[in-house]
Amino acid sequence: MIVGGFGALLLLPVLVIGAATGGLKISNPSQTATDTIPAEYLALYEQAGVAFGIPWELLAGIGKVECDHGQSTDPACWEEGVTNSAGAGGPMQFLASTWAEYGISPDGDNPPDRWDPADAVFSAANYLRASGAPGNIPAAVYAYNHSQAYVNEVIAYMNTYTQEADSVAPIAGSTGSTAAEDAVTYALGQIGTPYEWGAEDPGVAFDCSGLTQAAYQATGITLPRTAQAQYDAGPPVPAGQPLEPGDLAFFGQDASAVDHVGIVSTNQAGEAEMIDAPHTGAQVREEPFPTTPGTPWGDLTYLGATRPAA
Repeated sequence: MIVGGFGALLLLPVLVIGAATGGLKISNPSQTATDTIPAEYLALYEQAGVAFGIPWELLAGIGKVECDHGQSTDPACWEEGVTNSAGAGGPMQFLASTWAEYGISPDGDNPPDRWDPADAVFSAANYLRASGAPGNIPAAVYAYNHSQAYVNEVIAYMNTYTQEADSVAPIAGSTGSTAAEDAVTYALGQIGTPYEWGAEDPGVAFDCSGLTQAAYQATGITLPRTAQAQYDAGPPVPAGQPLEPGDLAFFGQDASAVDHVGIVSTNQAGEAEMIDAPHTGAQVREEPFPTTPGTPWGDLTYLGATRPAA
């Protein structure tokens, strides 16, 4: 369900939408997508994704969680004029207030209809683009519904569609587990999010362990909440073994006093860096760190790494 809208309306002219989508086959959807998404909806997700420059899998994730791609038995998903207890209606579950700001019709219908599948899907793409997608997908999903659980569920479906498609044609040079890669992608999407101790709100605020927990939760892997508990949960990366994207890097005074954690990534030169929510007054960022355990890092010491996706 969409909660209140914000930002400027990104309304593409109807003729542009038509040119971008008319008769175009966008991608090779995964087997799960073709088995579970009605052809009408799959085409709409792909077309709206191209029109607004966002992944069609994102729209499919929203459509799955909201109304099971129009297959839900809830009348609020398909019966004209019916809303649920929160006032949301249509296959993408728009509130009337948000629809008034972001509702559009690819066919030029005036007014657009939130119970019409094409209008609903294109309007969802419009809203997600205005809310930060594709640059910050977790924040855009959080704007759609202010719930961390909702963000995790949508991204999990999105990753399922994407993972299966990627398994047919793997990305050249890809290493490590898909879950680890997806966790890194999630964390990269949070760059620029302010640090706040105890926070775990995508696109709003994170602390260090809140970021790493959310990144892995989006892949279906559950981590403890604190840096110390995540360190203790392991499994540790053996001494001397190279770090891989998705590993968690830990810092503190010693193994019983872990104060900070980041998620390992790599820069363009292939060198290990980490994405972390560093401290009050800073934002989530990607930065270098020492990769030899026992090496000082500011006031802390690099203690080692774990591999949650092992």
